[in-house]
Amino acid sequence: MANFNYSALDAKGEQTDGVLTAATEAEAVQKLRAQGLYPTHIAEEGKGKPAPGGKKGAKKGKPKGKGKSMNITIGKAKTTVKPKILMVFTRQLATLIDSGLPLLRSLTVLGKQEPNPALKATISSLADSVQGGSTFSESLAQHPKMFNKLYVNMVKAGELGGVLEIVLNRLAEYQEKAQKLKNKIVSAMVYPAIVMFIAVAILIFLMVFIVPKFKEMFTETDSDLPLISQIVFGFSEFCLSRPLILPNVVWIFIAFGGLYAGFNAIGRTKGGREFIDKMKLHMPIFGDIQRKSAVSRFARTLGTLVTSGVPILQALNITRDTAGNVVISQAISKVHEAVKEGESIVTPLSSSGVFPSMVISMVDVGEETGQLPEMLLKVADVYDDEVDNAVTALTSILEPIMIVILALVVGAVVFALFLPLIKMISTMSEQ
Repeated sequence: MANFNYSALDAKGEQTDGVLTAATEAEAVQKLRAQGLYPTHIAEEGKGKPAPGGKKGAKKGKPKGKGKSMNITIGKAKTTVKPKILMVFTRQLATLIDSGLPLLRSLTVLGKQEPNPALKATISSLADSVQGGSTFSESLAQHPKMFNKLYVNMVKAGELGGVLEIVLNRLAEYQEKAQKLKNKIVSAMVYPAIVMFIAVAILIFLMVFIVPKFKEMFTETDSDLPLISQIVFGFSEFCLSRPLILPNVVWIFIAFGGLYAGFNAIGRTKGGREFIDKMKLHMPIFGDIQRKSAVSRFARTLGTLVTSGVPILQALNITRDTAGNVVISQAISKVHEAVKEGESIVTPLSSSGVFPSMVISMVDVGEETGQLPEMLLKVADVYDDEVDNAVTALTSILEPIMIVILALVVGAVVFALFLPLIKMISTMSEQ
């Protein structure tokens, strides 16, 4: 018997390192598989070092001799794909399995027709892993950048319950609704962003090319300018002046870029991320949409996981990791601690101050009637509709507001240019 150092991944895709005793490397692999671990690297103690975290892109290997390390990892995905592409793959896989095709054959079919090179390589890797005797969830866990914990654990629950096709359908529905909700929010932001970009572009064009010509003309006449014209001409002169080689208008954009980079840097820190996420939930108008979107994601994720057979504590952990907002994640952590102690979900939800009273009431009823997953999915549907209505209302309000802002910006500049001209023409007429 010999000791073997190993690196392995669990069903969540998290790495664990350790030492176990076995007669051969093959027996060590079998022992790790029995523990629900997927070994990525094995070496006999004292004769080889396990690669920390496994070597990305390592090919399958066979032991060539005693004491030599054995790499058995199928390369992890180095790139991710868009959620929409992954959603289509999940739906197609669910349809093929539901139609009676074996999992391996379904993966082979999808791999041949997949146009995305990253996903095509991943599907091929999944097929090789399944053909080598791994379960589908173990194979998915080897690609944590492509398939998150929610995806892996739902598939694992479906495999254990013998309802993989049903779970894949639920997963596809979850992805479709999450993508639909995200598209609604993004579409609400696109219109004002475009209008603001056009307004800024027009303003810069006028300040850099048009206003200076009018200023030269009025300077030659040596006449008194109205206050609004003085402000516009002064701002144009400021934009074109070169205190530090570049014009000030360029430095303005550099300053905004620096603020944006600094904001992102603050967001990468723990305290900064919490502050930004808290600010998102309390912003006027947009904060309400952010809160409803976060509540919908929480309810749909937790409801989908529990319905698929994932244990409640594990489901809460996954929901916390995929919440997308630190404030919501902290509230879910308190729920997890309460459930771990045998308490109800309702108490920590209500004390968090994040979730609306209607959500708490529906969760309470779901717990009492034993229909918590179904109630959570109903909550998600309700808040999806509320987000849809809020986004539609916001868009209808923003459209006229942004048009008025654009008209005011351009109109003010044009008025400042032509007011002195009108005054000059009036003076000449009187003379």
